[in-house]
Amino acid sequence: MKERLKTALLLVLVLSSLVQSYFLIYRLPGSGSVVKSENSYIKTEDMGPEAKAENLIYPKKMIIHLGEDKHTVFYPGQMFYDLVNNRLKGRTFESFQRRTLNNMDWSKLRASSKGIELSFGSGIPVTLLQKVMQITPDSLFEGESIHKMWLYSIEGEPKVHALFFSTEGDVVYEAAQADLTVQDIHQLVDFGLDWVPYTLQEGTSFYMPEEPFDMVSLEMPIGMYTVEQMQRSLFFDPSITRNIRERDGSEIYTDSKRSLQVDQGQNWMSYTDPAAPPSGESSPGKDVLSAIDFVNQHGGWNGSYRLSQSEDNEDRTLVEFQQYHRGYPILNTFGFNYGIMKLELQKGTVTSYERSLLYVKTEEQKKKIVKLPAGDELREKLDKLPDSMKIVDLEPAYLPFVNENGLRLKPVWAVQLLNGSMQVLE
Repeated sequence: MKERLKTALLLVLVLSSLVQSYFLIYRLPGSGSVVKSENSYIKTEDMGPEAKAENLIYPKKMIIHLGEDKHTVFYPGQMFYDLVNNRLKGRTFESFQRRTLNNMDWSKLRASSKGIELSFGSGIPVTLLQKVMQITPDSLFEGESIHKMWLYSIEGEPKVHALFFSTEGDVVYEAAQADLTVQDIHQLVDFGLDWVPYTLQEGTSFYMPEEPFDMVSLEMPIGMYTVEQMQRSLFFDPSITRNIRERDGSEIYTDSKRSLQVDQGQNWMSYTDPAAPPSGESSPGKDVLSAIDFVNQHGGWNGSYRLSQSEDNEDRTLVEFQQYHRGYPILNTFGFNYGIMKLELQKGTVTSYERSLLYVKTEEQKKKIVKLPAGDELREKLDKLPDSMKIVDLEPAYLPFVNENGLRLKPVWAVQLLNGSMQVLE
């Protein structure tokens, strides 16, 4: 009898041990498994907030054509920008027809017609635009990337024209059916009647403000992600990483497959995973979503960002996010890397990830209104640039500096050149 009891007790202990081991490995239902796949994006540490794709996709500016060759510009965060953007998000666009740019007199259209240009800068895949706008699926249109939308009405015509400009050559798509009336366009355009007047700079495609432009100079306290945090976030098993110090002072952490290079002077990190196996088919739109998921799980978003680039380069996709504050971009400069996140993907898998280790806290300090030059004063500054600098755009921006109080954001005019680089007008 005693032997049977001992056998039964031993069996109970063995079963209890097995059950306990199961829960230690897989945890309780609903609490998430601790078993990781080396290739999945699994959040390991709460560093920064996550972001949804629809909060990262929006125009860099809106050019409002008032008719009679009058224009103004709205920027993200401004009241009228938000009003126009929110109204357009609820409108439907469908039945797309392909046209060529050469068939339109764009100069006449800008000068005489009332309308709204939504500029996205570089191209945004249509599949991503569908996340923020009511664009009906269309096989002809869905494979495109769009860098600009133009909604306008022509006097005497009862319909609104809705054009979507492709990044590929001279192609433009018109939505034959748009849930907008001429009255809708006129009401939206009228928001700009009393706004800062802009003039199309002669011989160029960018607009010049004719009145001083108000921005806020400010400072913000900063924090910094540690190397240990990034290691725990990026490596499958941080305990097996080893450290290599380079001659330039930077440090490399590697587990023999992946590497994390940290520039302590710039507080900048570069992560590479060249051996990441492809996860399958991809497209520019899917790759952007994968990039967003990756950032969500590996560092989060230290502020407001906008998708500024999605470039498909053979078997790789380059994705870049630009940081904004108060609706204006924070520039990444040669002397101070900050304000952008860069990712490279191969067939949907992130193989490269770059970002600053610095992050701003919410409190704004030492705020002061600054008036940026406009009109003839601004033209004189542009005229002093070398002739070799072909200007394609002009925008207000923040130039970042780090001082003893944190991050200083200085308002400046930023000039975008034909080669894609930025030039700051001091």
